Amino acid sequence: MAEIIQKDGTWVFDGDALRLTPGRDKNVGLLRRELGELLVPLRALAGISFEQGKKSGRLRLRLRDGADPLLLATGGRLTEPHDPYQLAVEPDRYGVAEYFVDEVRNALLLDQVPSGPVDAYLLPGPSVPRSVSAGDGVASFDGEAVRLEWRWQAEEAKSAAGPRTLPLTDIVAVQWRPSGGGANGHLRFTVRAAPNKVPPKYDPNAVELWGFKKDPLMALVAAAVQARLPHPTARPAPEDSRAADETAAPSPAPAPAAEDDHDALLRRLRELGELHRSGVLTDEEFTLAKQAVLKRM
Repeated sequence: MAEIIQKDGTWVFDGDALRLTPGRDKNVGLLRRELGELLVPLRALAGISFEQGKKSGRLRLRLRDGADPLLLATGGRLTEPHDPYQLAVEPDRYGVAEYFVDEVRNALLLDQVPSGPVDAYLLPGPSVPRSVSAGDGVASFDGEAVRLEWRWQAEEAKSAAGPRTLPLTDIVAVQWRPSGGGANGHLRFTVRAAPNKVPPKYDPNAVELWGFKKDPLMALVAAAVQARLPHPTARPAPEDSRAADETAAPSPAPAPAAEDDHDALLRRLRELGELHRSGVLTDEEFTLAKQAVLKRM
């Protein structure tokens, strides 16, 4: 097990998953605090990195495309204080951070986790019910329908139309964008058979955001809805939909039970040697992966 504890939060890796717990420091973003603890399965990871700085370093997780509904709904636009997949590291813990990275990378190599996209969510998304007031409206989601209510600052076109209820079955897409570059942000729902290209300021299916403190919390509403929509890469489901519960992988992964078998570990060592000789693995990657296999033996 690897663990790193910082004011910004605590990350723990047990070999199968990473547990990300936000800290209580004043610099921890509102979205991270509201989202709470995250459990990220190893198979959802595409990579991990650590960047050193003069005053502080930063651990970063890179998830496989399509694994997390929060990243899908926000388009990867979460800023640093609110991004749950970043952790600020103090200089006296740089060695611990590097060890943490090595442990996760070894596990990714040993378990042959592909870095490509997936066709099913590997994280559950925020819990419901959830309600947030920000910008020109209030967005609420109970797991079955979204309700939009307008604040007094909303444009007359929205206020006159009154509150809106959007059943989940009518929603085909959701999008959250932060304010930036002189433009306001938004939380927008695309509704079936009702295309609307007007700006969020006038769109009755969108909440306009002005860059205030609670704007990032609207991303949690977006992610909760996204997690309950069909996965963007989902194909028309056959009558037997059991395959939809499996992640798409470019190459078949070995059964987890086989990895614990002595003969399987010996075969893995031979495979690593072949990958090293062919140049797929660098000397450093080969050494780290080999050490991880030997530890399990």
